[in-house]
Amino acid sequence: MEKKWIRPLQIGNVTLKNNLILAPMAGVTDLPFRLLCAEQGAGLVCSEMISAKAILYNSKNTEELMMIHPQEGPVSLQLFGSDPDIISQMAARIEDRPFSILDINMGCPVPKVVNNGEGSALMKDPLLIGRIVEKTANAIKKPLTIKIRRGFDEEHVNAVEIAHIAQESGAAAVAVHGRTREQFYAGKADWDIIAQVKQAVKIPVLGNGDVKDAQSAGAMFEQTGCDGILIGRGVQGNPWVFAEILQELDPDNAQKEKSPSFCAYPTRQQRYDMILRHAEMMVELKGEYIAIREMRKHVAWYTTGFPHAAKLRGRIMQMETIEQLQEGMKELFLA
Repeated sequence: MEKKWIRPLQIGNVTLKNNLILAPMAGVTDLPFRLLCAEQGAGLVCSEMISAKAILYNSKNTEELMMIHPQEGPVSLQLFGSDPDIISQMAARIEDRPFSILDINMGCPVPKVVNNGEGSALMKDPLLIGRIVEKTANAIKKPLTIKIRRGFDEEHVNAVEIAHIAQESGAAAVAVHGRTREQFYAGKADWDIIAQVKQAVKIPVLGNGDVKDAQSAGAMFEQTGCDGILIGRGVQGNPWVFAEILQELDPDNAQKEKSPSFCAYPTRQQRYDMILRHAEMMVELKGEYIAIREMRKHVAWYTTGFPHAAKLRGRIMQMETIEQLQEGMKELFLA
């Protein structure tokens, strides 16, 4: 009998309807994009990473990052920082907000984060990770999870050790990206390390790295035995990837999805509609000036691989109004 990979997932006291998760990505997983992914069947969506220090200093921009919409379904709010006191105190301060799970970023490879001793730099200090997890888990009632990488570099591949420390310190789940910090997003993700972590701990293990469609999702479940999958770059320009995986790996439940826009294999018209809707939601939240500039990268992803998209690329980067965006997309998808 074929294994059923798609299933509800329990993280602490939170039950997700399925184990397909939108990975947190700075500059990508804002409120509009999370809503689109939730409509396509994601069991959990994750916020962009939020600085614990920025919450401490009441940063205005951080308030927007923490906005949550009732229709998103369960949301994981991701904090980053390196001070156990600040992270745990800020976690307690924001706990009454409508997110379901708190995640701590221990995998971000960006130099300005790492040089500050945050993100994946934490993997160089497993004992500090233990203190952060223990202090924060004790400060809140919501489940606490962490996101790590395979290791900081090839000489320090310590995901198994860190996952074990996190479990003992009170983490409810651990997500593992199969690359080191040194690799950033280059090369192939090492799924073996995800399997090793899965064998080493009892809490749910979420695999991350190189899942971009139903075939790669099935392969990751098969090779690693992970409890759930985080999809990051594979969802850029493709929120439908969740619907595709559900359709292919769990067709019975895919039929039960309530959202009218749920669609495993979008037509050109549906792609056009999604891009415009995404842009309209962005304008509503951020105003046209910022929204259209932020939409440029999304539009570049949405249109990758389409005939004549390369020719449009220059124009996309010059777009300033929703009318210009609409005109360009009409030309590409509906002409």
